[in-house]
Amino acid sequence: MDFDYVIVGGGSAGCVLASRLSEDPAVQVALIEAGPPDTSPLIHCPAGIAVMVQTQSVSQGLDTVPQPGLAGRTGYQPRGRTLGGSSSTNAMVYIRGQHADYDTWADMGCPGWAWADVLPYFRKAEHNERLSDALHGQNGPLNVADVQSPSVFSKRFVEAGIQAGLPHNPDFNGVTQEGVGLYQVTQRAGERFSAAKAYLTPHRGRPNLHVMTGVTVDRVGLVQGVARQVHMVQNGAQRTLTARREIILCAGAFQSPAVLMRSGIGPAAHLQSLGIEVLHDLPGVGENLHDHPDVVLVADAADPSELFGLSLKGAWNTLKAIFEWRRQRTGQLTTNFAEGGAFYKSSPEVPHPDIQLHFVVAKLVNHGRKLTWGHGYSVHACLLQPRSRGRVQLANRDPNSPPLIDPQFLVDPEDMRRLVGGVRQAQRIMAQAPLAAFGREWAASANAKTDAEIEQWIRQNADTIYHPVGTCRMGQDELAVVDPELRVRGVPGLRVVDASVMPRVSSGNTNAPTIMLAEKAADMIRRAASTS
Repeated sequence: MDFDYVIVGGGSAGCVLASRLSEDPAVQVALIEAGPPDTSPLIHCPAGIAVMVQTQSVSQGLDTVPQPGLAGRTGYQPRGRTLGGSSSTNAMVYIRGQHADYDTWADMGCPGWAWADVLPYFRKAEHNERLSDALHGQNGPLNVADVQSPSVFSKRFVEAGIQAGLPHNPDFNGVTQEGVGLYQVTQRAGERFSAAKAYLTPHRGRPNLHVMTGVTVDRVGLVQGVARQVHMVQNGAQRTLTARREIILCAGAFQSPAVLMRSGIGPAAHLQSLGIEVLHDLPGVGENLHDHPDVVLVADAADPSELFGLSLKGAWNTLKAIFEWRRQRTGQLTTNFAEGGAFYKSSPEVPHPDIQLHFVVAKLVNHGRKLTWGHGYSVHACLLQPRSRGRVQLANRDPNSPPLIDPQFLVDPEDMRRLVGGVRQAQRIMAQAPLAAFGREWAASANAKTDAEIEQWIRQNADTIYHPVGTCRMGQDELAVVDPELRVRGVPGLRVVDASVMPRVSSGNTNAPTIMLAEKAADMIRRAASTS
């Protein structure tokens, strides 16, 4: 039960680190994951995401506390719970964010994390099937491809965006993010290409890589002030793993701070209120939670051949698509649903695009959990750089209890002002002939005309688009949890490597940046080992 490195969490970052650190045959690496192996065919069939939403078989459906900015509603916070984490359950959109995002990280006290510093790690991770230039990698583990069989409605969305005044952008990860186009996705040959499939599956036979699933981590144990033990439960039995070099938390923006706090590392007053012995007072643990608030505009359309939905014709088309995908890995089930997208400014005075759209070839209601009859499409509008900040806290000391999640969505008035502007532009796109000729926006949003009416509709309908970050923030000030080397401040032998360390959320989907973080962290960890 002794290893050189113990990695807590088998999501995107954990898979990268397990792969990279185990490249050295002289070290023993343990990767522990709460969920099951990633063997479900629903994971590997891209369109299986629609069924996974219903079954919750490989994800954990968490809830927020009531949100004042959402009219007192409770938000939904699903997280992947299997090898690959949320990269095994997400919509597979490959977005790095804006170059300025990472320059801002450096300006916030994180030297070594500017765009010029992180670009080599994005390229190291990536194998892009279409793009080969100074901004894209060709030999990395993570396969990035165009959507194999995009719906004609996704192409109509792009045409509508151009007619609404947006430039066509064939590469959202290129020189500029602004514009409208089709997304690239983490797929290969008609299958999802998760972080587990990219980094872990090819190397499961390494004798120095030990992968454990179905494990609940309670806490990290300190030995003479150094993180050395991981206390966990597997198959009902309590076990302890020992790390000779480092323990690396990769459990995500909700669970990494929760593990720290159960370990006695966090804000002293909160820990004491739960009867947890304070081993290291670190007030920033759990703070700085933020996410991309998102609201969905839905339209009805009558084309079951190109849109997913509930109808007899749609069921027949899906049945045929299942047989095609099983035989050839082609056809309608290779969709990621969110095929098209756009980035634009909510108002002319904004320096960078602050709104992202996801065009979905189905009517998406309540995160896909509520099914509605008929066919249609959806347009997600999300705010890329929210100012609102919340926190994660423990409900109690039980590792099986979900944490208290409070993102404080839309409490900052500027967030609402920008999202209203973003919704107006989304409505203009939907009103263009390439879409309007084939669909009708639902009245609830279409009838919202004034800023006040749009704001009311947003508060009644907005929620997350699944990009929580920041709860173990990187930096050098007193509220930073980890330093720019991702080491937990004041606790030797312990790092955090996942989206929780982001000081500010990236402008777009967060999976690619999380993989980049882990690639860079692997080099930091190996460098530290070589000099120790």
